[in-house]
Amino acid sequence: MAMKKAVPDPQDMPNWKSDFPIQQKKATHVSRREFAKFLALFSGTLALANGVIVIRSLLFPAKPLEGEHYVCQETDVAVGQMFQFKIEGAETVPYILVHLEESEWRAFEQKCTHLTCAVRYREDLKKIECPCHHGFFSADTGEVLQGPPPRPLPQLQVVIKDGKVYVKEKNA
Repeated sequence: MAMKKAVPDPQDMPNWKSDFPIQQKKATHVSRREFAKFLALFSGTLALANGVIVIRSLLFPAKPLEGEHYVCQETDVAVGQMFQFKIEGAETVPYILVHLEESEWRAFEQKCTHLTCAVRYREDLKKIECPCHHGFFSADTGEVLQGPPPRPLPQLQVVIKDGKVYVKEKNA
């Protein structure tokens, strides 16, 4: 003989169950429609954020470096060595100064063009290396030699005056 399920007596039910008649299974269930709404809102938010970034870059482009900026004394950086410096402005940008040979100097932005990791000059290889993803740049021109970086390093022009090293925006 089959047993019948006993129907709970409303008087035996705790007060909180009558106040919250939602079953746990229904409370944790997410329907396809609710999930699709969430995905649409999340994707729309990401698209809007990307649009704001593009519009900001078009309306407020980066300003070129104005004038000459003092970096260090010529004697502070030995041949084959690198010197890190920053130029203050609307935003602080890190750069490296490389003393290639007796009268050859180069200055590059220190952020890799791939994922903005800090680059460094490797004297043993005569190249600029991005240690994050093993990318290499030419120490002479900043051009990409190997790895994932998509663009050359932004370069500044180096000016030597009375034993002092200055940098300025590179002439086109």
